[in-house]
Amino acid sequence: VPVSALLLTLTLSTAETREKLSLWDRRTDATAPLTEKQMDSVLEIRAAAETLSVPSELPIEDLCSLSSRSLQSPFTATVPASTEDVLLKGFQMLDMENDRIETAQQFFAWFAKLQSNMDQDESAKYRKTRDDLNCYQEQCDAILKDVSAALEQLDSLQKQYLFVSNKTGALHEACEQLLKEQSELVDLAESIQQKLSYFNELENINTKLNSPTLSVNSEGFIPMLSKLDDCIEYVSSHPNFKDYPVYLTKFKQCLSKAMHFMKIHIVNTMQNLTSQLTKRSLIEQIEQRAEKIPEYQQLLDEIHQCYLDQREQLLNPCIRSTITDLTNQNSKDHCALVRSGCAFMVHVCQDEHQLYNEFFTKPTQKLDELLEKLCLSLYDVLRPLIIHIIHLETLSELCSILKNEMLEDHVHNNAAQLGAFDAVVKQMLEDVQERLVYRTHIYIQTDITGYNPAPGDLAYPEKLEMMERIAQSLKEEQMKQMSQESMFSDVQLEDPDGRRNSNAGSVEASRIQTSVSPADLHGMWYPTVRRTLVCLSKLYRCIDRAVFQGLSQEALSACIQSLLKASDIILKNKTQIDGQLFLIKHLLIMREQIAPFHTDFAIKEISLDLKKTRDAAFKILNPKAVPKFFRLNSHNAILEFLLEGTPEIKEHYIDSKKDVDRHLKFSCEQFIQQQTQIFVGNLEEFLTKVAALKTMAIQGGPTYSLSQQPWAQPAKINDVVMATYRVMKSKLPSTLQSMSLYLANRDTEFILFKPVRNNIQQVFQRLHALLQEEYSGEDLQIIACPSMEQVNLLLSVNK
Repeated sequence: VPVSALLLTLTLSTAETREKLSLWDRRTDATAPLTEKQMDSVLEIRAAAETLSVPSELPIEDLCSLSSRSLQSPFTATVPASTEDVLLKGFQMLDMENDRIETAQQFFAWFAKLQSNMDQDESAKYRKTRDDLNCYQEQCDAILKDVSAALEQLDSLQKQYLFVSNKTGALHEACEQLLKEQSELVDLAESIQQKLSYFNELENINTKLNSPTLSVNSEGFIPMLSKLDDCIEYVSSHPNFKDYPVYLTKFKQCLSKAMHFMKIHIVNTMQNLTSQLTKRSLIEQIEQRAEKIPEYQQLLDEIHQCYLDQREQLLNPCIRSTITDLTNQNSKDHCALVRSGCAFMVHVCQDEHQLYNEFFTKPTQKLDELLEKLCLSLYDVLRPLIIHIIHLETLSELCSILKNEMLEDHVHNNAAQLGAFDAVVKQMLEDVQERLVYRTHIYIQTDITGYNPAPGDLAYPEKLEMMERIAQSLKEEQMKQMSQESMFSDVQLEDPDGRRNSNAGSVEASRIQTSVSPADLHGMWYPTVRRTLVCLSKLYRCIDRAVFQGLSQEALSACIQSLLKASDIILKNKTQIDGQLFLIKHLLIMREQIAPFHTDFAIKEISLDLKKTRDAAFKILNPKAVPKFFRLNSHNAILEFLLEGTPEIKEHYIDSKKDVDRHLKFSCEQFIQQQTQIFVGNLEEFLTKVAALKTMAIQGGPTYSLSQQPWAQPAKINDVVMATYRVMKSKLPSTLQSMSLYLANRDTEFILFKPVRNNIQQVFQRLHALLQEEYSGEDLQIIACPSMEQVNLLLSVNK
């Protein structure tokens, strides 16, 4: 391409540029679409290029002359002279003023050289940066090369490590396998050795049995015999072993030989003992002479002591072993342990007395001492157990076993042989009784005095009503069943005359009538009453009478206080009659239940009266209180203090049974008084006013006329009488029903209500007498007081 064409291209007009640009960025089919920001950038660059001045250092005149000479081409367009000069000057700077661009290759070479020069001139800093980056790239390549070499080394090391690890693991597995095989071989060798040990013992046993010094009493004979038994048992249980019959036969021969030795020894021993027993006459001679000659008595004592020492050596281990076995067998049943242990010791004492009588004819105290020592071995085992028992039932049963079964049955029937056992059992019984008394004190404090009632314990009268409904339903079912049975009996139980046999029905009727009331059931009693009576029943035959009296007094007093407390709570939560009848019923139960205890519930308490001492000391401190004729000098008060100030010892009795009667009497009187007040209290108040008015008149007061008193007008009296009658008619049935519910006894109800009825009758009798005396017939009609027949009828209807 000629330079003129390039110049032509570079000097295109602005219109052509816009036209060309429009082709690249046309809307429909843009060749290279530009954004709006890019388009503005191009226009700004072009405007800056148009106004760019030619550099001053460029020789424009030389460039122009060069261009006029060298740029000769038919395609050269008309170029301004100034532009041509600039281009020519540029070719000279590129050392290309003699070159001509006639081909495309020359143009590209020129353009590349031009581009290289431009890069060198304008992009020196970028080239420097590029060179630095190339240097960094080379360093990174070197590092990468080193890293790659290191990775190759690591791969090699890893392969070597895996190789060594695999070899080591294989070695360990081989070692473990060898150790396992070694252990198996050792176990096999031990098993073989253990099995062979039984067979190897044959030679040792033969050697011992053939020894001339062998004795059945030697220390090694019993172990050898045990080993021989084990060997025979083992060989007999393995018939599949080699030479099994041979070894079994040889072991049997050894056993026969050992049994022969034992037989000879036992026979000889028994023969010797028999011969010694037949020579008892020697001991009898010594016993006969012991009464006359002290030396024989001393010899006899030594013989007794020798005999008892030998028996102790034989009995002591056996007894201890047996007691240990009994303790293990009855570790949770103390009663069975005591019963079996005591029975065992009874047999030991009896057998020892019989054996002693085979050797000696005269008794000795030393035998009982030995037996007591042997019995103490049982006591030493039982006492730690006894002192840790907390249940009263267990302690009372132990007392019964020791007192009734052992002392009264065994010891009483054989006192001569069981003297030592008697002493130990009494000591054991005292320990049990002491523990029982201690636990009873605690029981009274915690379960009676300190009892905190639950809501159900104080649910009166609800619980009685519930139980009565249940009893009534059961009674109805029983009556229904009885009616069915009577229907059956009508058919089956007729005599030839056609008369029915009514015995079955009468029996059933009587059985229903005599059924126990719910109020009398043991489970319906207040818990403290039930606990007190159960406690006393367990103590009655277990402890001494004096101790029982003290405990019973304490228990009954605590029970009474708990009943008073419960009665107050019921009285506050329910009604007054509920609280009173609850207390009366349980006091009656206590009185009835303690009656079978044939003992005196009174105890004597001793107290110290310091009244005289206090008075004498007061006279010393305050002499003015002494009369003047006694006040001689200060020594009189001191002398009186010494002579008359001695404290007095007073004795008084506390009877818990009388205490129950006293509280019962007071409760009944309070009930009678309050019920009387409820029914006729208004009438009694009216009669009291009348009596007071009469008393004033008798003592000299003004005369009175009862009918003139405002509160004694016939209409007023009628109101009081009618109100009283209405109260009696409305409340009397509920009162009697409550009494029946709580007391559940016709006789008791009658006895308790009789004073109330008498009081009511007496009040109406007094009222009738007063009305007849003070009021006329018309006033009596206004008052309309019920007659005694009406009152009695009302009271009798509700009986």
